[in-house]
Amino acid sequence: MNKQNRIPLYEALHKHKSNNPISFHVPGHKSGTILHQHSENLFQEILKIDATELSGLDDLHSPEGAIKDAQELLAALYQVKESFFLVNGSTVGNLAMILSLCKKDDVILVQRNCHKSVLNALKLAKARPVFLEPEYNQDWKTATGVSTAVVERAISLYPEAKGIVLTYPNYYGMVYDLKNVIDLAHLHNIPVLVDEAHGPHFIIGEPFPASAIQLGADMVVQSAHKTLPAMTMGSYLHINSNLVNSNTVKEYLQMLQSSSPSYVIMASLDLARNYLATYQRSDVEYLQKEIARFKKELSTIPSIKVLDYPDSQGDILKVTIQSRSRLSGFELQKKFEEIGIYTELADPYNVLLILPLLKENQVYPLVEAGRNIKKLLAELPCFSIKEEFQSSCAKISELAIPYEKWSFYEKMVVDIGGAAGKVSAETIIPYPPGSPLLLTGELITEGKINLLTQLMNAGARFQGGVFLDKKQIDIYRTS
Repeated sequence: MNKQNRIPLYEALHKHKSNNPISFHVPGHKSGTILHQHSENLFQEILKIDATELSGLDDLHSPEGAIKDAQELLAALYQVKESFFLVNGSTVGNLAMILSLCKKDDVILVQRNCHKSVLNALKLAKARPVFLEPEYNQDWKTATGVSTAVVERAISLYPEAKGIVLTYPNYYGMVYDLKNVIDLAHLHNIPVLVDEAHGPHFIIGEPFPASAIQLGADMVVQSAHKTLPAMTMGSYLHINSNLVNSNTVKEYLQMLQSSSPSYVIMASLDLARNYLATYQRSDVEYLQKEIARFKKELSTIPSIKVLDYPDSQGDILKVTIQSRSRLSGFELQKKFEEIGIYTELADPYNVLLILPLLKENQVYPLVEAGRNIKKLLAELPCFSIKEEFQSSCAKISELAIPYEKWSFYEKMVVDIGGAAGKVSAETIIPYPPGSPLLLTGELITEGKINLLTQLMNAGARFQGGVFLDKKQIDIYRTS
């Protein structure tokens, strides 16, 4: 029997439920018998497996049974040294990766368009981040990945770097030459940590890009809930190298993850691993046909363009639509919502759709959605897309004011138009995708101000930026 056909944690929970146990333990819903009357139809069945550390159900923080088996099956599937279930999302994986690698004042190289959780980890570690500016794709109008040349230059400037943190793929499914970057880092004995939140399915193989794991990254975090059928907050962390101290990683996971982890989320991670492990070439062929039909329908709409990946290298589960009308990406997204189509994100130009990882004969209303979009946009006139200013940033940079000195400076509020050349006293994050536009302690450039103004005018949503509604920004008083 193929071991990957097993679902040990889910099976243990199902067995426990089938015994009709009488609960004298947490959680307080007592296996779904105590709950609000309006929630019975939705919650009662799932709460029967919302358990705790009982006999036969193991313990995430000291696994010896079903959870241990499930995590070992996960490691075997991805062909890594060790794998871990994460119940606090890829956020906790990024925190554990970085905290386990660097200490106070350690230099660490960081791809600038990283997720905010990476920056929070660096702040907690009190590390000394060196930011590597990614390349910019003019057609997609978005940042991609860092070039090998920038990494090579950064290593020559900072040979003492304790590691490099990269994001692969980007939110839009775009990839870059990660293999050469990893090989270069390893030549200097520098561990490579990869936030592969959007790529847990890449190990399927073509037509998907290679996984960061297959390319040799030392630690990789993946959001199973993003493209695999796992529940929200369900993620994986993989250790793939002897350059990483697995005991230190485990210590941080125990500190950072809940001491009462969700068994429902963990069971969904076990099921998602099984779903991926049993994915066949016939499933890939079926998926490709369904996606091709959907994109063909969209391609007949004059007021939008379906973007193609450079060199045809990218995640086929991501479909990015670019406006060819007077509507911004944000406005297109709102129009889609009027007909019940909810997309992943929008930016000033684009709307991103994330498609399901279908298996053969699974039905999903892709073509129906395409037809509805075509009908919605039928009368929308076309215009040439307006080119906006794209800032040219320093390829390698550090914070103007390091973490430990933030408290030495007073803050003041200034108009956005006069903020260039100042040091930001707040972090401003367009969300989604969650990659900060401005960092606390970072020098504010004219290009950043232009991009922030453009996003505000287009209707972007932000985390941080308390005074943005007044067109103001918080800065440090440095003189």
